[in-house]
Amino acid sequence: MKKIVYLIIVLSLLMAFSCNDHLDTRNLFDKNTQNFYQTPKDIREAISGVYNALYVQTNTGLGDEQIAATLLEDLTLAGGGNDDFFAHNAAGFLDPMDDTYRELWIETYNGVYRANSIIEAIEDATFTDYFSTENEAEVFKNNTLGEAYFMRGFLMFRAARFFGGMPLINSTETPRDSPRASYSETFGQIAEDFNKAASLMEDINVNAISINDYGHANRWVAKAYLARTFLHYTGYMTNIEKSATDELILPDGSAITKTDVIGHLEDVIASGGYELVPDFRNLWPYSYVNERAGEVILPWAENEGLEWVGQDGPNSTMGTGNTEVMFAQRYAFSGWDNTKFRNWGVLFFSVRGQELVPYGQGWGWAPVHPVFYNEWPDNDPRKRGSVLDLNADDEGVEDYNPAANNGYHQTGLIIKKYIQLQHDGPQGVKGMFYYMYNPGSDSDSYMLWTAQDFYYLRYADVLLMHSELTGTADGLNQVRSRAGLNNISYSLDALKKERMYEFAFEGVRWFDLVRWGDVENSTRNYYSREASVLNNNVEATYSVKYRSEIKGLLPIPESEIRLSNGVYNQNPGW
Repeated sequence: MKKIVYLIIVLSLLMAFSCNDHLDTRNLFDKNTQNFYQTPKDIREAISGVYNALYVQTNTGLGDEQIAATLLEDLTLAGGGNDDFFAHNAAGFLDPMDDTYRELWIETYNGVYRANSIIEAIEDATFTDYFSTENEAEVFKNNTLGEAYFMRGFLMFRAARFFGGMPLINSTETPRDSPRASYSETFGQIAEDFNKAASLMEDINVNAISINDYGHANRWVAKAYLARTFLHYTGYMTNIEKSATDELILPDGSAITKTDVIGHLEDVIASGGYELVPDFRNLWPYSYVNERAGEVILPWAENEGLEWVGQDGPNSTMGTGNTEVMFAQRYAFSGWDNTKFRNWGVLFFSVRGQELVPYGQGWGWAPVHPVFYNEWPDNDPRKRGSVLDLNADDEGVEDYNPAANNGYHQTGLIIKKYIQLQHDGPQGVKGMFYYMYNPGSDSDSYMLWTAQDFYYLRYADVLLMHSELTGTADGLNQVRSRAGLNNISYSLDALKKERMYEFAFEGVRWFDLVRWGDVENSTRNYYSREASVLNNNVEATYSVKYRSEIKGLLPIPESEIRLSNGVYNQNPGW
C-alpha cells in the first residue's frame, strides 16, 4: 500500500521553526531549532518538510503549478461552471482579484526557509557516529545538502517562471521584506543552487532507487533542471525582454554556458539509467484500469494492449516499473480535514457533471481546444493517449450527455493524462486509486480519490532539451520513434511541434510558449483560433487574446505588495 509520501508529522515540527526565540512556551514535541538536526532521522524528517511546500491547501486551484500552467497554455480553454471565475480569469489573462496566486508565493518561501534551516544546520556538522565509515557519513551529508539546495532552487524556479524576479531569501536571517531581485539575479541564484546540488549528490542509477526512497531529487534531476533553467532564462531574455543572451551569470560572476548544459544532459543520458517507456500511453493510469480481471474496463486501451508502468519508480509494486519519470509530485489520500495531498488537477480537469464509467467526474476545467485536437495527426498515438474524445465509439463511454455538463466551453474533449478513473468493484463504483490503496471510509468521495502523481520531469524532456541545445535530431527522433513516427531532420519548428505533442497538458507548454516568444505570435499559438463550444448546452464560440504587456508573467499577490510597504512593484500589465 502506498504510504503518505511526505511525513505529515513534520508539519507540527515545523511550527516550531517559525516561532520567535523569546517565546517561553514549552515545546510539547521536544523539537526546536536548538536540538533538532542532530541525527539522520531528524534530517530526513526536515527534508520531508521541504517537499511538503510543494502542496497547497487550495480553494482556487491556481496555487498549483500544474493547474495554473495548464489553464494558461493555448491547448485548453477555461471550462468549469458559472462560479468557476478563477479558471475563466486565468485562461483569459485577467485578474480582478487581489490574491489569486498567493498560495504559490507563500508556499515557495515556506519551503525556502526550511531548506535554509537544513543547509545552515549541517554545513559544518558531522554524522560519523551514525554510520560505519567516515565516507558513508560524508555521502549522507553531501546528498542531504544537495537535496536541500535542489529544493530551494526548485521552489524558486517554479515561482520565478510565473512571477519573474523574486526576493532572494538565502538564509534564515535574511529579512523577509527584502526587495525583489532582477530577473537575471533570480535565475542566476536558481542556477547556482542546481549547480551545487549536481556537484554534491552522488552518482546513482535509477534502477537502484528503492520504492521507499523514490520521489526524492537526485544528481540527474538537478542537472536536468539546470538545463531547464538555462533554456528558460536565455529564451525569456532573448525573446521577451529582447536582450539576447547565450549564458546565465551566477552570483559569483561566473557563467553557465550552452556547452556546460549540454555536458550535463549528456551525463544524464550516459549514466542516469533513465529510458523512455516503450509505449507513451503506458505512462498514464488509464493503461492500468483496462487490466481488471474478467471485465473490459477501457476497450480502447484493452485493444491496444496497454500495461501501466506505475508511478512509484522502476521498482514499483504496482505496474511494470517506471524508468522515465525523473521527478514527480507524489499524491496520496487524505480526509476532508486536510485535502492538500490529493491531486487537485485530476479533480478539476475531469468530466463535469456526470459519471461515465470508467471515467469519473470532476469540475470540467481546461477542456481541450478542438482546433488543436483536429490538427493533431491521427497517426500519432499520443493524440488518443492524451485526449479523451467523449464522442468516440471505442472509448467505453456510454450515455454521454453534453447537456449534463452544465458548464462553459465544453468541447467533448477532456485531458486524458490526468483524469479521474473508476470502476464497479466490491464496494460499488469508486475510483481506481481507491481500490488500489483502500484508504477506508474517511476517503469515500470522488473528490478525495485523485491520488495520481503529477510528473514534473520525464526523461523525454532530457532528450528534447539536448536536441534543442545541440541542433541535432538524435533525441528528437528517439521520442518520435517511441510514438511510431518516422525520423526527421532537425529544425526548431519540428522541435517545437514535438514538444507540443509530447508534453501537452503537463504544465510545460505555457513556459515553452513564453521562452520562445511564441506566446506573443498568434501564428504560433492557438489562443486566437476560434473554438466551437457549448456554454450550458448553448452553442457558442470561444477564443482568447493574449496580452503582450504582461510579458508572460502573473501578478504578484497584492497582499504581499501591501505587506512590503512599497518595496515590491506589481508586474507590468496587472
